[in-house]
Amino acid sequence: MCGIAGFVRQHGGEAIDDRILDRMTSTLAHRGPDDAGTWCGDGAYLGHRRLSIIDVAGGRQPLVSEDGRVVVVVNGEIYNHHDLRDDLRARGHRFATRSDGEVLVHLWEDEGVAMLPRLQGMFAFALWDARDRTLLLARDRMGKKPLFWGVFDGEAVFGSGVRALLAHPEVPRRIDRDALYRYLTMDFVPAPRTMLAGIRKVMPGGYVIVREGRATEGRYHDLLHAPRPPVGNESDAAARIWETLVASTRRRLESEVPLGVFLSGGLDSTAVLAAMAQDRDPATIRTFTIGFDDPSYDESEPARAVARHLGTDHHERILDGAQAIQGVRSVAELADDPLADASLIPTHLLSRFAREHVTVALSGDGGDELFYGYPTFLADGPGRLAAALLPRRVRDRLLPQVATWLPASERNMSLQFQVERFARGLRYPRLHRHFAWLGSFAPDAALSLMVPDAAVAPRRDDPFPDVDAWAATCAGWPAMATLSALYARLYMADGVLVKVDRASMGVALEVRSPFLDTQMVDLALSLPASWSLHGRTTKALVRRMLRGRVPDRILDRPKKGFGIPLARWLRTDLKPLLLEHLSGPRLAREGLVRPQAVASLVEAHLSGRSDHRKELYNLLVLELWLSRWVT
Repeated sequence: MCGIAGFVRQHGGEAIDDRILDRMTSTLAHRGPDDAGTWCGDGAYLGHRRLSIIDVAGGRQPLVSEDGRVVVVVNGEIYNHHDLRDDLRARGHRFATRSDGEVLVHLWEDEGVAMLPRLQGMFAFALWDARDRTLLLARDRMGKKPLFWGVFDGEAVFGSGVRALLAHPEVPRRIDRDALYRYLTMDFVPAPRTMLAGIRKVMPGGYVIVREGRATEGRYHDLLHAPRPPVGNESDAAARIWETLVASTRRRLESEVPLGVFLSGGLDSTAVLAAMAQDRDPATIRTFTIGFDDPSYDESEPARAVARHLGTDHHERILDGAQAIQGVRSVAELADDPLADASLIPTHLLSRFAREHVTVALSGDGGDELFYGYPTFLADGPGRLAAALLPRRVRDRLLPQVATWLPASERNMSLQFQVERFARGLRYPRLHRHFAWLGSFAPDAALSLMVPDAAVAPRRDDPFPDVDAWAATCAGWPAMATLSALYARLYMADGVLVKVDRASMGVALEVRSPFLDTQMVDLALSLPASWSLHGRTTKALVRRMLRGRVPDRILDRPKKGFGIPLARWLRTDLKPLLLEHLSGPRLAREGLVRPQAVASLVEAHLSGRSDHRKELYNLLVLELWLSRWVT
């Protein structure tokens, strides 16, 4: 796991200050503290920061072909590099290292961009071909690894973080108002946009080719839905999922440095641990858990029970409000494109804790999106019925009013919070409804909050354009499979995976996710949603798969999620930070959101009349990000 950065001048020509590349690369030192390398030639500048995991002794980057024509810098892991290497050797290619990234050099020489579908892994890389002055930027299928880019005055600039691009003198710092709207409504900025105009993300399963200052974007992978499941019943499906999980976990165990598992106490991390225990003595597996002093959020006890049952070397810590202050202050430094997911805080502290013992950790990310684990999947049916049967005045007025009558609570998923969210979603069509449930601000509330701007005016008629764009790629799919794909392409790719990457790479910890293996994703999308959603039970197939492998009381627990006591902390430990960064004069000076509207949210939450934890955290993260990277 590493960090990459660089730039290419349109016409090559005379050399420029090499210190620009050094500055860009040094911003990513946290992603790769073990080594640094650069390559420069004819207007191309490629830099790399290394976290040594495979071929620790000989895998230094950038990697260069024998004739010096092809240069590559890679972030991530190519899991099928051994098979690719054998194939390339049979064709006559010679390898200088055991690095998984070196296969990219030789594949490009033979196949060009057609090589991309052959790659299995989590990766983002930049490849420079000096012969035809071509820069290729590419990203893995599910978007595990980040890659940002832009073309500024004919100069292509790229990096593993926005911070790397901002270290280049040609890159401006202008807020994209339409991206701001997307952030307020979704808690992240969906790819390919970022919060800064001109800086873009390479799409998951996508690539960018730049020649002579002109960029062409393309895709090499799309999610697929099979019209018929590959198995005949749910028992066979559970067995197939287990076989696939064991195989995908095994592929992620290659490492020359210590490796462990994030253990939340939920189904997905439990499943990954159980699969890993098929190949490793459980007593040698280190597991890591973060708990909370609030029992409505704490999952340390079930995680402890799983570790005890399987016999792992278990480690845990309890998080309190004082640590939360430290964690929130570090959010803007970690996520250099704003992300309003408060679980970034415990994920970062969990990563820091794990990094004291290991360099690689496995996680259960992807299980909720692929096997229908979120409560919003259960709410889909009632939402459709309510939208169809309730009169408009009941949906738009009475239900939201009922939510205000309920007492505000600091508990995780309180009744007041659930009723307010459910009522909000009923104002939108089915696919939009889910993202209205998930995001901090409803679209109309976001538009009322923002200072008027022509760029966001169309959003009144088109509130979730990214949902519509991805849904178009799922034409003809069953509705629930479409929702699974939307969660994977939006909520997971630009939210969950960003959180995990920034939290872990902030302490130079690599995280691997067996549920996001291509074979697992294809299998999950081929299975009927009804096999995973049984009444009020989510992830029924995963539960069936684990039955007999872990205690029933773990399998029969309702989902809790990796949340934090944010409502309480905003009224106590985080209150000074909230008041400092959401002050009226500061907001007025920035001219992005209305100070009085924000003040009303702050006052209502601090008084205990309302629960605005999500809205206020969204705004707090935005302000912390602005103060760190823009103003």
